[in-house]
Amino acid sequence: KWIIPIQVGAILYKERIATILDCNGEHISEKNGNYSELTALYWIWKNQLVHNLENNASYYGLCHYRRILDISEDDLFRLISNEVDVILPYPMLYEPNIEEHHKRYLKDEDWQAVLMVLKELQPKYAQVFPEILKQRYFYNYNIIIAKKEVLREYCEWLFPILERVENLSIPKGSERKDRYIGYIAETLETLYFMANKERLQIVYTGCKFLS
Repeated sequence: KWIIPIQVGAILYKERIATILDCNGEHISEKNGNYSELTALYWIWKNQLVHNLENNASYYGLCHYRRILDISEDDLFRLISNEVDVILPYPMLYEPNIEEHHKRYLKDEDWQAVLMVLKELQPKYAQVFPEILKQRYFYNYNIIIAKKEVLREYCEWLFPILERVENLSIPKGSERKDRYIGYIAETLETLYFMANKERLQIVYTGCKFLS
């Protein structure tokens, strides 16, 4: 009952499979080939967390087509009483570390663009990034549930970084459709919430995989 479908990349297709489209309102629907599920997160940010201020929902989040956080309705009712800021999937183990794992999915030029943009836009996070990259635990899939203000703050941090990475990428983001921004965002989600683990009340749960 609490999951509302959003069709992503809707501007690219005539077929409609959901009532809410990521091409309505303020959007980046046309970038779905690179951003993947993040075009839905962008839509939520701009159209629910920023402009739709009369909406009284306390928590928002994102799961996608076959990856869903394993939580019950009872769990949701406990969020406020337990002062939970964020629900994330259990971190997955990658050997030898996060950096080597994501180099398998990203070109060297894209990886260097990420490091350059963090130094440019978020120097405090750039300082802790090398240490986090050497860890073996990683938050996969870009799925999350968070307090409205926490998710808004995260999106305000995340999307300017991704947009700048697109501009520095070789080839540029507009010239490709290989989901690389989605992969980068997983690394950035790991960076952001590991860097803020002392400030935020973060809890974890499993992830259901639907066939």
